[in-house]
Amino acid sequence: MVNCCGLLTSNKEPVPLKSIEVQLEVRDHVATVVSTLNYENKEDKPLEAVFVFPLPGDAAVCHFSATIGQTQIVAEVKEKQQAREEYDDALSSGQQAFLLEESEQSPDIFSLSVGSLPPGESASIRLEYVTELAVQADDGLRFCLPAVLNPRYEPQGRKPSQLNVSVQVTSVPASLVPYSLSFSARVSSPRPVSKVESSCSLDPLQYLNTEQTQATVKLAAGHKFDRDVELLIYYKDAHQPTAVVEAGQASAKPGTLMGDPVVMLSLYPEFPQSVMSSVSSCGEFVFLMDRSGSMGSRMNNSESHQTRISSARDTLLLLLKSLPMGCYFNIYSFGSSYEHIFPVWSTSQETMEEALKKVEVMDANLGGTEILEATQTYLQPALHSQPLFVFTDGEVSNTKDVINLVKKNSGSHRCFSFGIGEGSSSALINGLAKEGGGHAQFITGTDRMQPKVMQSLRFALQPAVVDISVTWDLPKGVSVTALSPPITTLFQGQRSLIYAQLTGQSSDAAEGCVTVKYSLAGHPSQNQLHFSLKPEEDTGLTVHRLGARTLIRSLEMEEREHRGQQDGGVKEKVVELSVQSGVSSSFTAFIAVNKGNNEPIRGPLVRRDVPIPSECFSNTMNATIIKQPSRDPLLQLVSLQKASGCWVLDPALAAALGKTSEEVEKPKPASEVWATILALIWLHGFKMDAKEEWELLAMKAVSWFRAQNAVFSHSVSSANDFLKLFCLFFSTMCGRVCGSWKYTVRLCGAERCPGALSF
Repeated sequence: MVNCCGLLTSNKEPVPLKSIEVQLEVRDHVATVVSTLNYENKEDKPLEAVFVFPLPGDAAVCHFSATIGQTQIVAEVKEKQQAREEYDDALSSGQQAFLLEESEQSPDIFSLSVGSLPPGESASIRLEYVTELAVQADDGLRFCLPAVLNPRYEPQGRKPSQLNVSVQVTSVPASLVPYSLSFSARVSSPRPVSKVESSCSLDPLQYLNTEQTQATVKLAAGHKFDRDVELLIYYKDAHQPTAVVEAGQASAKPGTLMGDPVVMLSLYPEFPQSVMSSVSSCGEFVFLMDRSGSMGSRMNNSESHQTRISSARDTLLLLLKSLPMGCYFNIYSFGSSYEHIFPVWSTSQETMEEALKKVEVMDANLGGTEILEATQTYLQPALHSQPLFVFTDGEVSNTKDVINLVKKNSGSHRCFSFGIGEGSSSALINGLAKEGGGHAQFITGTDRMQPKVMQSLRFALQPAVVDISVTWDLPKGVSVTALSPPITTLFQGQRSLIYAQLTGQSSDAAEGCVTVKYSLAGHPSQNQLHFSLKPEEDTGLTVHRLGARTLIRSLEMEEREHRGQQDGGVKEKVVELSVQSGVSSSFTAFIAVNKGNNEPIRGPLVRRDVPIPSECFSNTMNATIIKQPSRDPLLQLVSLQKASGCWVLDPALAAALGKTSEEVEKPKPASEVWATILALIWLHGFKMDAKEEWELLAMKAVSWFRAQNAVFSHSVSSANDFLKLFCLFFSTMCGRVCGSWKYTVRLCGAERCPGALSF
C-alpha cells in the first residue's frame, strides 16, 4: 500500500523531490548557476526518482554531486553508454547511484536519475553550470532559469530507434507542481549595475558597495513555481569591448585546454556610418509562422494576455508594414501540414492587403509541429541572401536535425528566430540563429514581442558582412588555438564572443591584440581590441568551461553532418574533451556511485517520475479557444498604413486616432497628405515610448512625403492644433539610413516638449 504522505503528484503518487534552491552569480555577462535539489523518500520501499528538466541550451554543466547524510559523492564524466551501464550495475547490486545525462536530440533537456534511495533517507543533489548572457534589444543582459518544460512534439513516422528512450517527460499544470523553488542572485561587473528587472516579483535590489558594481537580489516571498524565472540585468556603458584571460587549472598538464590560459573576447563591431548610410535595403524576406496547437496557449498565466498566435500575428503585421519600399516577401505557416500565401514573391499594395487579410485569420489549428519538413520545403537555394524569420514556441524533439538543415542553407538564408511563450526550446531558437547567421529573441511573460522583432529587422536590413577573418598579434613564444568556430555573422553594435587557448610563456606586462577584418558593401573594414595577457586567477575556470562547451558543440555539429561517413573520430574527440574539461556533452554523462554502503539496499525499486511544470498541459495538439484582449491602438494605426508609406483618410483611421470621421475631415480637405501627417503626429505625441516599434514605417512615410513634393508646413500646424499636441515641424530630410530617408522632428513650444529628435 502506498503511503500518501508528503508531496503528491496529480495522480496522488508521492514525490520524493521536496525543493529546489538556486543561487546565481553573474560576473559581467557570464553566469554561474548552482542548483540544489533536495530529495526525501517517505515511502516504505526504496525509490528510483527520475526528473526530466530544462536547462539553457548553451549551458555548460560542469559539476554534479550528491550528499547523503555526511557523505558527499562527486560524479565523474564518462562515455554515456559506460555511465548507464555503471548506473544499472550499481542499482542491481543494491548500491546508491546517481546519473545525469543530456538528451541526444536537444541539448536543453537533461535527465536526472536518483537510484536506490532507501526508506526514510534524504539526499541533496548539487548541479552547477555556466552560461553566457544574451544581449537584448534594450541592451539588457538576459538570464533565464527554465522552469517550464512543455511536451516535445515527435515528428510523424519517426523510428523509435532514433529517440533517446531514457528521457521521459512527466508534465502537470504549472499550478500543481508539488515542490518549491527559492532563487537568489549576486551581480558584479566592472561597470555600475543600473537595474535588475524580472517577469517574477523581486525583492528590492541591494547594492553591496558605493560604486554600485556589486548587488544582490532574490525572488519575493510567495513565488509560485509556475513560470520561467527571467532576469534582465542592465549595466552603465554596456557596449564596451572586453577581454578576460583566465589562468589554467594548476593540476592540469600544460599544453592541454585546461592546463593553458584561455581568453574570452567580447567584441562590439562598429560599422563606418558612411557605408551604412549608402546601402540599399531592398531584399527578399521569408516569414515562417508556427500554427501548431500549442501556439493557442497564452503568453503567460494571466487571463488578460494574448495567445502566442495572436502576439505573433500582430508582430507579423508590424514587420510587413515596416519593410522598405521595393522589398519582396512571402509568408509560410506550418503545423502537421504547411502552406504559403503566394506562389511567387510579392511587393505591391494589392498583395500586401491580401497578405494582411490572411494573416488576420491565422490560427493555431494545424496540429503538430512538423518544422523540419516545412523548413526543408522553404529553404531553397537563392540568388541573394534571404532573411528568414521563424516564429515558434519550439516544442519539438528533433532539434538538432532542424538546426543542421538551417546550417546547410546558411549561405542563402540568414535565420532570425523567435521563441514564443514559456517552455520554448532555447537550444532550437539559439541554434537556428547561430547556425543561420542571424539573431535570436525570446518573448515570454508580459514581454511585448514587437521591440525585439524590430531589432532583428534592423539587423536583417543591415548589409551582409563577408570575408570575416580574425588575426592575432601576440608576443614571441605565445601561440593561439581557436576554440570558437569561425565568425560568420556580424551586426552593428551586437556582441560577438571569441574563445581561444593561449600556449606559451609571457610576462605579466605583455599585451596581445586581436583584429577582426571584414568587408561591408565592398568596403574593407576592421575593429581591434588590445588586452593584457596577465591571467585572472579567481574565476572558477568559468572561461575554460565555456570555451570547452563552445568547442564541444562545434564538434558535435561536425559529427552530425558527417554521420555515417567517418569512423567515429569526432565522437571520440568530444568524449575526450568532455572528460578532460568536466563539461557535459551529448556523448557523455555524469555518474556517481556510493560505494561506501556496507549493506546493500534490498527490495524492488519503485520508480517515481518527478513532474515538471507545463504551460500547455491541457492540449498541445489542438487550438485552444481563448477570448482575446482588445487590439493595441498602435497596431490598429499601423495596420492602416499603405505599402507606399502613406495613410488614407477614412473612418478606420479616425477611429484609430480616437476621433470621428467628421472631426478628422473638418480642419483640412480629405487627402493622403493630411491623413499621413495626422498619423505621424499621433505616433510622436502618444507613442514615443514605443518609438523603436514604429520608426521604420515612419521613415517610409517620410519617403512618401518626399516623393509628393508637397508643401505641408501649414498642415502640420493644423494637425498639432487638431490633436492638441505640441508644435512639430519636419525640419530636414537628408541622407539615407537603411534605405529610408532620415528626417528630423523638432518639438517645441509646449510643456510636453522633449526637444529635438533625429531618427
